[in-house]
Amino acid sequence: MPTHQLLLFVAAGWLLNLTPGPDVLYIVSQALRSGARAGVVAGLGITAGCFVHIFAAALGVSALLAASATAFTVLKWLGAGYLFYVGIKLLFSRAESKPLAVEAEGSDQPVATDLWRVFTGGFWTNALNPKVAIFFLAFVPQFIAPGTEHATLAFLALGVLFNVNAIPVNIGWALAAAWLARHASVVQRGMHWLDRVAGTLFIAFGLKLAFTDNPAS
Repeated sequence: MPTHQLLLFVAAGWLLNLTPGPDVLYIVSQALRSGARAGVVAGLGITAGCFVHIFAAALGVSALLAASATAFTVLKWLGAGYLFYVGIKLLFSRAESKPLAVEAEGSDQPVATDLWRVFTGGFWTNALNPKVAIFFLAFVPQFIAPGTEHATLAFLALGVLFNVNAIPVNIGWALAAAWLARHASVVQRGMHWLDRVAGTLFIAFGLKLAFTDNPAS
């Protein structure tokens, strides 16, 4: 791939990852509630879920999702159901006296956060979204020249590059949200209502996914 085309691929990936969606919302909500570490772990979970789509697309599973209405619908409803679950959980979460509990030494990291739960939540938020699978199937091949030898390996390489490039963007979202929560007292006082807003947005994303048509239809 020519250097200018590779740079275009990287820039397009960054712009796409900066676009707010369920993944960004999950990272920001975790960072606001539990600090930068939880936000970064959430981003790593999303990255892990994204690798599922990359390898699935390379193996042709994404093509099956695009062509099969049944396969697409099953995964679509699983993903929508999970987003509903996260949204409802946030809507009915209890208010906390210290939404961003800090250690006695003054660290900005939460005292007790189930980071594995945060990681797996990010993983399933991404892995159960068939729109991500279709995205890789549609986006990455545009940067592979026709007749390229070992096209599958080229697809994997570009997919991995896209995913690795997303990591600093996700970390940036986490750090920005954690900084805002530490320095904006109104954010800390309103954390209970932010959970409600985040829960409503997750449900909205779930509804949007539930009413998404199969690209092949």
